[in-house]
Formats: sequence, structure tokens, C-alpha cells
Amino acid sequence: MRRTPPSGPELPTIRLELIEDVSPQDAGGFLRLIRQRFCAHYPDGSSSKPFLYDSIDRRAIDAVVICAHFQSKGGSSKGGSSNDPSKTGPWVYLRSALRPPLFNRAKTRGPYEVSEPLGALWELPAGLVEERDQNPAGPALTAQRELFEELGFQVPLETVRSLGPALLPAPGFVAEQHFYFHVEVDPTARQEPSLDGSALEHFGQVLALPLTEALEWCHRGVIQDAKTELGLRRLAEELA
Repeated sequence: MRRTPPSGPELPTIRLELIEDVSPQDAGGFLRLIRQRFCAHYPDGSSSKPFLYDSIDRRAIDAVVICAHFQSKGGSSKGGSSNDPSKTGPWVYLRSALRPPLFNRAKTRGPYEVSEPLGALWELPAGLVEERDQNPAGPALTAQRELFEELGFQVPLETVRSLGPALLPAPGFVAEQHFYFHVEVDPTARQEPSLDGSALEHFGQVLALPLTEALEWCHRGVIQDAKTELGLRRLAEELA
């Protein structure tokens, strides 16, 4: 999935030299710790002292983020429920997600910045790009599959559209890229999500709400997931 980077201001020509790879033996888990010793060579000809740097890797390194939306034509209000499709304008789908790192954070650092119940978040549907799909067409195919797995929508591939360039969510420790997509769906065609068998997806909930309300949730901190807020804001720009 190599892509030509867009043109922009010229970056400083600092060159990294890999001196030694001292990564621990791969234990076969989901993530792999990469521990390497580097030296940085600067534009003036000087160099840094060797330094140790830790990062992580995984076989399915990249992920997709999907904004599934539909247009409500409005009608009589039913009391302002987030699941009331009588509200006019674009609506989006969110899914509950259970994240063990947030559970751990609450236990070790206090719950003052973590949503309740501990470890649960509202997010846009997302999923990893498996090794077999690590090619230019792979992210869109992944988004198409994840749409059915997590929301229950089966859509033609050509309706899955890019929503801006891929981004690096945490380049300080992982080279993961997020690929953003949006797709217009028919809410009456939604089926029961197939899910992937994960214990973290069992009893997960799907929620449809107006895009304006979802953005308000971001503003109030109800939605804390960064990729979700970014995807929602990109969708609002796309549909404006």
C-alpha cells in the first residue's frame, strides 16, 4: 500500500542509521516489541550518540475507519431520541467498543478521564487490514467487510468511497495508518451484524444518530475516540 506522499514544505534531511536490532524474541502475540539502537546524522555533518528506541509492530499493521450514513427526510418528532430517524439531515452509525487498555488505565491512574462503564467507548466501525489485503485495493475491501461485520450492511464495493488521505494516529511508537471511508446506506436494509467472534464484540450495540448530535458529543467529550471524531468531521465537510 505504498503511496506517493503529497508535496509540502521540505523536511530537514536527518538520516537514521540502524546500528543494532535488539528486539526480544517474537512470542507470537498480537503485537511485537521492536527494540533498536539508532544513530541520527544531521544536515551539518554531525551525528548523535547511539540511542535505544522502542516501537511496536503487528502483521496487520493498518486499519480502516468507516462512516456509514443516511439522509433523513424528517417528519414528526418523537421526543428527541438519538434513535429517532424523524430528525432531518445526515445520520451516522456508531458502535460500542470495549477497550481493555482503558480498563487498565482506570485501575492504575484513576477514572477521571475515562468514560463509564470503564473500558467502553462509542466509535465509528473500524477494522484491521489483513496481510492478504495489503495492496492498493485492500483497504476498501476491508471497509466493505467490516461494514457487514460490525453494522450489518452489505453494500457494493463501488459505493465505499475514500474520505481523505490516510493518517498516522501514533507515529511515535507504531507505523499504523488509518484509511478513512464513507458509504451511504439504507437504514431499512440493515441486518444483524455478523461480528468476528471476539469476546469484546459480544453484546455490542449499534447506534444511529444525527451527525450534528455526534459532533456535539465530540465537543462535550462523550465521544473520546480520536479517529471517530476525525472521521465525523471529515464526513461533515464531505456532505456540506
